[in-house]
Amino acid sequence: MKAIVIITLLGIVASLGQALYAMSSGPGNAERMARALTVRIVLSVALFLLLMLGWYLDFLEPHV
Repeated sequence: MKAIVIITLLGIVASLGQALYAMSSGPGNAERMARALTVRIVLSVALFLLLMLGWYLDFLEPHV
């Protein structure tokens, strides 16, 4: 479970880096930037749902 969370976090950071690169490359790359940011949002929502599912199924325990 921890490996999946780490891979998802790395995917979020990579997507954010792609959006930054597309934004700094010039005005003609707006579509690439929007696609990268869309991927980042989808990965972020998937990570949230994965964490909630892991908590619900007792794969993860919150620190109290």
